Parts: sequence; C-alpha cells; structure tokens
Amino acid sequence: MSMEDNDAVTYQSADRIATIRLNRPASRNRLDHDIVAGLEAAWRRFSSSDDLVAVLAAAGDKAFTVGANLNDIPHDLYRAIPGVGVPVDKPIVAAVRGWCVGGGMVLTTMCDLLVAAESTMFSYPEVKVGFSGGLISNLATRIPHKVAMELLLIGEPMDVQRAYEVGYVNRITADGAEEAAAHEMAVKIRDAAPLPVQMLKRFANAALPKGPSETAAIARVQVDHVNTSADGNEGMAAFREKRPPVFKGY
Repeated sequence: MSMEDNDAVTYQSADRIATIRLNRPASRNRLDHDIVAGLEAAWRRFSSSDDLVAVLAAAGDKAFTVGANLNDIPHDLYRAIPGVGVPVDKPIVAAVRGWCVGGGMVLTTMCDLLVAAESTMFSYPEVKVGFSGGLISNLATRIPHKVAMELLLIGEPMDVQRAYEVGYVNRITADGAEEAAAHEMAVKIRDAAPLPVQMLKRFANAALPKGPSETAAIARVQVDHVNTSADGNEGMAAFREKRPPVFKGY
C-alpha cells in the first residue's frame, strides 16, 4: 500500500484499487486551484499506474464538494475532470455523501458508476450565480433531457432518491456506508478481465455525445501538450539560434 498527499487531494493504492480523495473537509472540499491541480495529478498517476480501478471519494460528512470557490474561481476546472483534462480508460466509481454541487456534478457525471449516501443532494446553481463553464451540458446525455434541463435552468437541488430514479445514481446507502459500497463495486471490476473492461469504457464513452465545452477542453489539453513540450521548446530555440531543430518526439 502507498499513500501520497498534496494536502488538497490524496491518492491511496491498495490491491490495484486507487482511492482518490478530495481532502479539504474544513471548506467542504470547495473546488480551488489546489484541488484542480491535485485531481489532475491523481488522474495522470492513475492512468499510468498498475491500478485497475479508482474510487473517487471526499473527506468529511457534510459535502462531497460545495462547488467552486467563488472568490477565486478555478476556470481551468476541466483539467481536473477525468476523460476531459486527462484521458482515463480505466473505470472510476464515485462515492458521494452530503452536498455535491457545481463542479462536483461534473466530476460525478464523468465517473462510470456512482454510489450515494441517503443524505446526498445534487445541485448545479450556476444560473443563480451568473457564470458557467458549460462542461455540465453533457448531463443531458446521461439522464433524461428534461430532468437535466430542470437541474441546469432552474438550479434547484435534486435529492438522492430522484437521482436514483432517473439513473444518475447506481446505489443508495446509509450515510457512512457509501465508500465501502463503492469499494465493493471496484473489487468486482478489478477482478474482471481488464482488456474488455477498458475497451468497453472507451466504446461507451465514444457512443456518448460531447458538449461544446467538453470538446474544446479536450482539444485545448492536447494543444497545450504540444506547445509546452520539449520539442516545442527546441523548435523555438532553434529558430532563435538559426539552426536546424533536433526533435525527440516528446
């Protein structure tokens, strides 16, 4: 077993199951720049590791996350979203309790399975605040369109029973039992054949339409990778020094 912390997000690996945890319970895991950076690093670690499945959870019993820090909005939230900021072929099971607000719903929407405690409330109140990144538009491809639009356009919370009824949540548990239930699912996935598991995730994601913000974010990540690469730096240096570049493919 190994455990690494960056204060805001922790990564624990045990028996080829990763547990990635939002770790700011005092602020109810409010999404800030540290959490965005921590999640991006965690998804990259998970993708390159021997772990076969991840459980996404959060510290504290009041909220998975209460959404973005409105005093310092992380407008690069897309970097923290698996499948958007970081390609992730391996399955992710979310375990949620309490409030799941704003960017928290973007995170849980992009997880493959979702276990929620009976106290969970989902909310996407950006229309009440007056800003939006638009990533949540893909919710309309995950649950019935008019249910999604009620959440997005009216901004009122949805309780866990309603979320279960419309297919957003796989399983409801008692408060405090959600992470164990998510881990049980993760064990079953870990013990399955990894090649078809990962292929089926890729194929299922390819079958789902992407919203404009999601498509743009995926492209931006790829452009940033090229422009900040060693080859990119070498090309610029060679131009300034008036010499042929020596590219290495990274």
